[in-house]
Amino acid sequence: MQEKENLEKNNEKFSKIEKEGKIIDSTNKENEYAENTQSGKSRNKKQKGLLEKNKKKTIFLISFFICLLLLIFSTIFAFLNMNNSNIAKGVFIENVDISGMSKEDAKEKIEKLVSEKMEKEIALIYQDYNSSINLKQIEVEYDVEEAVEKAYQVGKSGNIFENNYSILKAFIVNENISIEFSKNEEITDKIIEDIGANLPDAMVQSSFYVEQNNLIITKGQEGIVVDKDKLKKYIDENLNEFKNNVEEIQIPVIQKNPEEIDINKIYEEIHKEEKDAYITKDPFNIYPEVEGVDFNIDEAKNILTQDLDEYIIELNITKPEVTVDKLGAEAFPDELSVFTTKYDASNINRSTNLRLASEKINGTVILAGETFSYNKVVGERTISAGYKEAKIYENGKVVDGLGGGICQISSTLYNAVLLSNLEIVERRNHQFVTSYVPAGRDATVVYGMTDFKFKNNRKYPIKISAEVKNGVVTIAVYGIKEENEYTINFETKTISTIPYTTRYIEDASLKKGSQIVQQAGTNGLKTETYMITSLNGKIVSKKLLSKDTYNAMERIVLKGTKN
Repeated sequence: MQEKENLEKNNEKFSKIEKEGKIIDSTNKENEYAENTQSGKSRNKKQKGLLEKNKKKTIFLISFFICLLLLIFSTIFAFLNMNNSNIAKGVFIENVDISGMSKEDAKEKIEKLVSEKMEKEIALIYQDYNSSINLKQIEVEYDVEEAVEKAYQVGKSGNIFENNYSILKAFIVNENISIEFSKNEEITDKIIEDIGANLPDAMVQSSFYVEQNNLIITKGQEGIVVDKDKLKKYIDENLNEFKNNVEEIQIPVIQKNPEEIDINKIYEEIHKEEKDAYITKDPFNIYPEVEGVDFNIDEAKNILTQDLDEYIIELNITKPEVTVDKLGAEAFPDELSVFTTKYDASNINRSTNLRLASEKINGTVILAGETFSYNKVVGERTISAGYKEAKIYENGKVVDGLGGGICQISSTLYNAVLLSNLEIVERRNHQFVTSYVPAGRDATVVYGMTDFKFKNNRKYPIKISAEVKNGVVTIAVYGIKEENEYTINFETKTISTIPYTTRYIEDASLKKGSQIVQQAGTNGLKTETYMITSLNGKIVSKKLLSKDTYNAMERIVLKGTKN
């Protein structure tokens, strides 16, 4: 029994040993396989790495040789271009091809383009109103030299790669260079202001003046004003354009209301305390009389609540006892200047208007440093003030208008003021050339819109004398001569002439085939007026006084259609 148990134990033992041997053998075989597999993978990985390395090396070498070739090609290309004294292919200035040209030839070609543009005018149109801007008039200058230099530098101003890129780009898609320009903004603004003053249905600002013992306040009228910023933008766009140049601009306008009447501001401006005129000897000076002016503000405010076109406010005027006239001849002993113009004395209405306006300014004293306003002194031209219907310019025609002719007084005064070497503050020329003063020497006025103003920039007060008599308007300026009194002369140059056009209007009251000239045409002008100042016979200065544009007045012919 015991032997049997021992035998079973030994069998189990041997069985266990056998199993363990097999396990060990299996494990060894697995380890051996794993080692072989790992070794294979390592060999594959090394082989793969060598292949990748060789591939990268090949790509690098190919890239290197390509870059080397490109560098060699670029260097040769850039070198050839650097020695090229002409402009690269595909380079344009304002869409004009200047490829392969020398700088001198390109400049000549572009200057011709600019010259042709400078001869053109920009037409400005609003409904039936027509005006124009001459490029020389607003002193437009194109920098052709800079544009040509920019064109020449294409492919020459950078490094090798930048130059080659610029050349290829110009060759493939073209390089168009713009010409920079400048203009006289002050003159442009003045032209736009003149246009605004002459537009039909223009907005009129509220204004006031003193008529005898009354303050007359006129209510402004809603109307249009020129959109200055937009019009200047349109003008600049036109100046920038050479190829598809539209030489006609519709004037942009804005509907606008006049400023509200500010009675407090008016009171501050016209209220004065009464003062007698007097003279001081050391230092010498003249202080003219001041009339006391006052009115009831509360009462004025009540009047302004009414819906009226014109408001009349009674003034309380107190007269000083001593006036300049009573100071004697020593107050204004010297005639500083005098200017005369002629008028048709047989035209009663126009003569009446001239006389009324001259009476308003006659005897006016302007202190040193003070500014004279024609519209403020003369006041509104109304029927109640005695003004008559006479010929005026309106929308390109000669028509009857209230107060026609008073611009002759303002123009005569303008010349007397210039001869006294006084400072001009505000002045505009007429729409058309006048008959009573040379072009460039007129001063138009429109109540509430266009004024003539000058400043007494002399040391002492001055006095205006005005007379309308026997077909002659005479205006003189009196004061005290200073140490240096200058002689003033003028020179006016005609820059260009604007030919008039003819318009035919059918008239059923005239027989067919017959014609009547309703309005004779006159050419327009572009002028420059220079003021020449001399002292003791020697010219001290010659300065530009004004640049003026006078529109052409169309010729209007009536054509009969009656059978």
